[in-house]
Amino acid sequence: MPRKKRQRRLLAPPSVKGFSVFGPKNRAEQVVLFFEEYEAIKLLDYDNLTQEEAAVCMEVSRPTLTRIYESARNKVAQAMVEGKDLLIRGGNFQFDENWYCCSDCKARFNMAAEDKDCPVCNSSEIVSLNAFFQASSSN
Repeated sequence: MPRKKRQRRLLAPPSVKGFSVFGPKNRAEQVVLFFEEYEAIKLLDYDNLTQEEAAVCMEVSRPTLTRIYESARNKVAQAMVEGKDLLIRGGNFQFDENWYCCSDCKARFNMAAEDKDCPVCNSSEIVSLNAFFQASSSN
């Protein structure tokens, strides 16, 4: 019996929920990019980390990171070539810190305690993104 997968560590939640095709698209299907796949692309292609550095950030082995990254690249390519929307959700992950979003100004930030105000607009209407993203990963 295979052992249970360890949760992959994400530094921050993605700033978007996905991408939609401009022009003709196949509305019947969507490609789902898992949060850990998004993080692998971000670390390797956007932040220009080496695979070893990115694996340390995500707390996985380098071969595991390679498998995650290959899967992510295949999904992005499939969405582009076949004209499908790309949704970012689900997977097996945990955030490095507690992340929040202000309901009033939509700012995203991390902080130690939930009972503080938004650092941008001082609103007390803040929502935990950790709970939101963890709940969406089980769908």
